[in-house]
Amino acid sequence: MKFSEYMTEWLYGEDGYYATYKNIGKSGDFYTAVSTSKFFGGTIAKHIISLVDEGFLQKDAVICEIGAHHGYFLADVCEFIYTLRPELLSTFQFVIIERFDDLQKYQREYFGESFGDAVALTHYKSLNELQCENAFFIANEIFDAFPCELYFKGESARVENHEVLFDVKDDWVQIKAKKYHKDRGEIAVGYEEFAKEMANAAKKFEFISFDYGEMQARPDFSLRIYTKHEVHPFFEEGLNRAELFGKSDITYDVTFLHVKDAYEEAGVEFVEFKAQMVALVDMGILELLEMLKANADEKIYKQELEKAKMLIMPNFLGERFKMIKFRKGA
Repeated sequence: MKFSEYMTEWLYGEDGYYATYKNIGKSGDFYTAVSTSKFFGGTIAKHIISLVDEGFLQKDAVICEIGAHHGYFLADVCEFIYTLRPELLSTFQFVIIERFDDLQKYQREYFGESFGDAVALTHYKSLNELQCENAFFIANEIFDAFPCELYFKGESARVENHEVLFDVKDDWVQIKAKKYHKDRGEIAVGYEEFAKEMANAAKKFEFISFDYGEMQARPDFSLRIYTKHEVHPFFEEGLNRAELFGKSDITYDVTFLHVKDAYEEAGVEFVEFKAQMVALVDMGILELLEMLKANADEKIYKQELEKAKMLIMPNFLGERFKMIKFRKGA
């Protein structure tokens, strides 16, 4: 099978890694910004409120997370909206795009436990099901979870019994590899369709996504497997892929230029690209921490400050993770 089919089965098949609930954080296979600090969602909430104040978002806009997994991120956004501008909690429409029924169930239960009837949560299995006038879309680590093809000096990969063989001619992959100046590495599959689906889902929107990678393509393979906070390069000698298949996360660095091109081809405007630490500071994370300092016990403040530092410190998530922003209908 093509490598993209193999990766799709690994992550999204009936017994795939993302088909059922998985712990993320200390007890899981990896950390994310969401599992690190509530102030990640809090900063997004502050930014959403600023979009209302500047007139880009209406008070009845759709606030939509894509690939929510736990639902913690959108719940953190809701919690901070309640703190900063509580009336918006009842006027916004909160939506999660989630294909898996098990995860939808978990997300509904978590929102019910967290907010009772105060927040109405709507699920769709894909962006194709959503039609609205005005929206804010948010995603964390979604583009690295798209299946990819592997490319090496003119040949694409196929997989037999978990072994990778570079002997396939694929014109589409070759065109993308040439466009992004790669003689080896990953070529993501599905960005173009995803961008079109979002462009058709709302007449006016802003979309922010965080992920690891760079604007330009890496010059080598970055494909890797995360299991129990250990990282294994996919081509590591002696790696038992059959044993890890569907039981661990498989991911790669995002070529953000590919994302940018896909959205611009769909008629969506590219706004900016910057390191996560710069983006979160620009959107007001330091002001939120100052508010906590003024209103909370010093011990709580210091605990939350240490967690928030991990979001913006260059040697943790701050520099390696990037934010990309798009707008339609501005």
